[in-house]
Amino acid sequence: MLRLLTLIAILFSTQVLALEFKGKFIQGHFIIGKTDPSTKILIDKKRIKVSSKGYFAFGIEKDRKLDIVITEGNKEIIKKIQKREYNIQKIEGLPKKKVTPPEEFYARIKRENKLIGEAREIESDLSFFKDKFIIPVDDAIITGVYGSQRILNGIPKWPHYGLDFAQKKGTPVKAMNNGIVTLAEKDLFYTGATLIFDHGHGVSTLYMHMDKIFVNVGDHVKKGDIVATIGTTGRSTGPHLDIRLNWFGARLDPATILNIQQ
Repeated sequence: MLRLLTLIAILFSTQVLALEFKGKFIQGHFIIGKTDPSTKILIDKKRIKVSSKGYFAFGIEKDRKLDIVITEGNKEIIKKIQKREYNIQKIEGLPKKKVTPPEEFYARIKRENKLIGEAREIESDLSFFKDKFIIPVDDAIITGVYGSQRILNGIPKWPHYGLDFAQKKGTPVKAMNNGIVTLAEKDLFYTGATLIFDHGHGVSTLYMHMDKIFVNVGDHVKKGDIVATIGTTGRSTGPHLDIRLNWFGARLDPATILNIQQ
């Protein structure tokens, strides 16, 4: 009887401690992992934070081609990355300043990019990243998707790393998840009124081009809170909300946390 109970305990322990992943190993995707809280996890030989309940997070960059190496304790796991096809968007008739910024704005752009970069590198102990995210705008139309190559007035630009929700100016914008405001700027050159929320372990969301902002740096927000309104500030061609998903410096597809099929 004792031997049977011991065997059951061992089997149960093995099941509980098994490494789990939620998400797809596809370019641009966000992955949530679960393991024993005491286990050391490395992604491509870089150690990452594991929460007190065993959760961790990482992302796969847009154009990654190499397999991803995950080390759990002394065990190494190799995951192949599936390639994606991205859309090409052509926008014509934009004012020249919307395509190529004047040189007098270069210093400002560099300074603002530094602010955004610093907010994206925050690695807190929050674990909201593991919770369900919600769509931030009601009844909106998706007009821009992740990875699309934008050609503005015939000039190829950086790929679009966000998801655009078109709605009329003044429409409420909701927090997609619990988090802490790490950046709240009303007038950045590229992104206009901009917010960044920290969800823990290097995972952050970024909201751009808004009209009004109702939160400040340091504020704790709850999922569903109204944090801003739709606008067309910065380098925007019409009223919409552009959201981004980051794992530190990796720009990921926001659709992967919202269960939006593209």
